[in-house]
Amino acid sequence: MTPSTEGPDWASFTAAEPGLAALVEARFGAYRHHTLATLRRDGSPRTSGLEVRFVGGLLWLGMMRGSLKALDLLRDPRFALQTNPGEGTGMGGGDVRICGRAFEVDDPETKGGYVEEVEPPEPFHLFRTELTEVVRTYVEDDRYLVVQVWRPGEPVRTLRRT
Repeated sequence: MTPSTEGPDWASFTAAEPGLAALVEARFGAYRHHTLATLRRDGSPRTSGLEVRFVGGLLWLGMMRGSLKALDLLRDPRFALQTNPGEGTGMGGGDVRICGRAFEVDDPETKGGYVEEVEPPEPFHLFRTELTEVVRTYVEDDRYLVVQVWRPGEPVRTLRRT
């Protein structure tokens, strides 16, 4: 299941930064539901719940056909995806955000492969993602706020704040 993409996809990120990619996938894997931000027609943000899937080395966004978040992405592909913070305030594993663009996939073979892996309720929209930024924020030694930022073509920048 590897459709052609224009920009960097999850596999590109994983090849460039395997350690950070594994941490990000684990963080998303810790909970079933996360938060997707899209842009409404008037440009204001819309946040919605979403299940996140990494299938075939790629990050996919699947959603109910005709849902407002799907219609937002069909009109403007930009998105931000935020991990579920979990119970309490500890955010074990840190806080993660992925930004990028999502493009609908209608190819029957690709959608069929996704259906075999995920078994989503049908009918549904399936979006492949291209990444523009991955950010992980966590607390280190109870002293530092650490922010790791990856952007395509750049190494990970790590910032520490007290």
